[in-house]
Amino acid sequence: MASFELPPIHDNPDGGWGPSTQNLPDRFKFKDIPYAPYSKSDKLGRFADWNDLTGDSRQAATSNLPASQGAGGRSGGRRRDGPQAFGSGTANAFAYFHVEDEASFSLVDNKAAGPRRGGASSFSRGRGSARGGAGSARGGWQRGRGAFVPRGGMQRGGRRGWRDWEKNSRTRESSVAISPQWQMLEEVEFHRLAKLRLDVEEPEDLDTFGRLYPYDKVYDRITTKTEKPLQLVDRIKYNTTTSDDPVIQQLASKDVATVYTTDVILSVLMCAPRSVYPWDIVIVREGNKLFLDKRDGGPFDTVTVNENATDPPQDPSTAANPNNPAEKVAQPEVPSINSATSLSLEATYINQNFGFQSVIETPPPPAIDLAKPNPFYGPDETEPLASCGYRYRVFDLGVTEDEDIKICVRTEVDAYVPGQGNPQAGHGLVTIRALNEFDSRSQGAGGAPDWRSKLDSQRGAVVATEMKNNSCKLAKWAVQSVLAGAELLKIGYVSRANPRDNTRHVILSTASMRPTDFAAQLNVSLSNGWGIVRTVTDLCMKMPEGKYVLVKDPNRPVIRLYAVPITEFTGEDEEDAEAFEGEEHESAN
Repeated sequence: MASFELPPIHDNPDGGWGPSTQNLPDRFKFKDIPYAPYSKSDKLGRFADWNDLTGDSRQAATSNLPASQGAGGRSGGRRRDGPQAFGSGTANAFAYFHVEDEASFSLVDNKAAGPRRGGASSFSRGRGSARGGAGSARGGWQRGRGAFVPRGGMQRGGRRGWRDWEKNSRTRESSVAISPQWQMLEEVEFHRLAKLRLDVEEPEDLDTFGRLYPYDKVYDRITTKTEKPLQLVDRIKYNTTTSDDPVIQQLASKDVATVYTTDVILSVLMCAPRSVYPWDIVIVREGNKLFLDKRDGGPFDTVTVNENATDPPQDPSTAANPNNPAEKVAQPEVPSINSATSLSLEATYINQNFGFQSVIETPPPPAIDLAKPNPFYGPDETEPLASCGYRYRVFDLGVTEDEDIKICVRTEVDAYVPGQGNPQAGHGLVTIRALNEFDSRSQGAGGAPDWRSKLDSQRGAVVATEMKNNSCKLAKWAVQSVLAGAELLKIGYVSRANPRDNTRHVILSTASMRPTDFAAQLNVSLSNGWGIVRTVTDLCMKMPEGKYVLVKDPNRPVIRLYAVPITEFTGEDEEDAEAFEGEEHESAN
């Protein structure tokens, strides 16, 4: 007969529940973990409460409290009566943290499936979700295309939730093709640029060129009820790069400065932390001089639209060319007049023609000739020149008296205001720009209100929206006006005559402001801009003679400095510039 023996009993001399820890082997992995406190009154509740998941139970879980506790002893809006469970407020090793699970969790709808039997719904009727904000509080939820969309949360002019999954995957192409032979020298993040400061004194005027026409004050009195059509005015206006400017070449031979550039290029550099779209600046160091240039047909020749909007205009998506996988081709499905490229060409056309149209070419009052004629207008030219004045000015970037670092800038003004003084001495000078409205209901409109119904009655709302959606563009305009020493900045509001037609436009209004006040309103710091310019100057002056390219990353707030061959960009195909001019001409017609 088999014998029976009782198993050994390990008594706990310290008292309490469970075996004694003194008799556990060292390899036992739960040796130093205490038993979870419990009580016989604990009950198993709902293991998944979708109503409380977004409310108190989530807060309770993160603070190691059970779902029955909640904030203030409430859960789902109902008070739980009864004694508190023993040990429920004790932090222990058995608490479950679901941080990793929540990282991959996407909330589709936090609306309750319906009221429980015998109980009220956890959502108050008429208030909506606590997480829905003011939008859902006004009307709860409605079903959109493929997603639940809060009624009040939809941006005016866009369908929130429509193909949101695709927006993060869209990437912009660089403004210039980065060659593998280029050597990256420096990389600077925008948050570092935003901390730079340099105070610069008033500039020295070297010379003036061109002819200025008086500004037509009739455009200051235009309203949405007395709109004027935008006309196509055939005039010539030059945007020559720095190295091709004959005046700058003469000034460089006299060593009047260390750095030479134009106000268009300089404003992009000074407002770099606001930029979203890619850009590039070609930098040439010859001896002890720096020349900041632009490429023909590059981003400096066009005007952006809603660059800083939450959902800016998009170009058609690109795909790999089956014949050449390295080449990207546009998908043929979405040719739109509201794409980013089409809107940029349209805005450029509007800016030029609004500036040409808003001046008086037939005296009185007469046109004013500056000290010297236009330096870019050749003897063979027959087309009339646009109203434009060039002022060559020198700014001192030296930090101490011993430093001799100056920058020579070619600045532009577009007209003068009669009766404000002598324009040749810099009095009454005006720069003219234009904002454009395309379709307030289109993707990329940035929630802009309809100008025809809001511009006269709620101009502040229109201006605030434009300052948000076009922060970088407006900042560059303000900086260009300050650099040129203009006393006024005129901004026209130009809209399409029909939202579906990008060839006919009307002028709805014109705003006038002082550039320094406008820069302060935009929170543009000129000292920060000069700090960026000085930093880039010091960076390039440390390099040997040669050619460099400063490139803004197309998808990150970063700028990079590359060393490129000296022959780079000199043999660029002229077909690119001709193709750009052809597209601009087609957009104008």
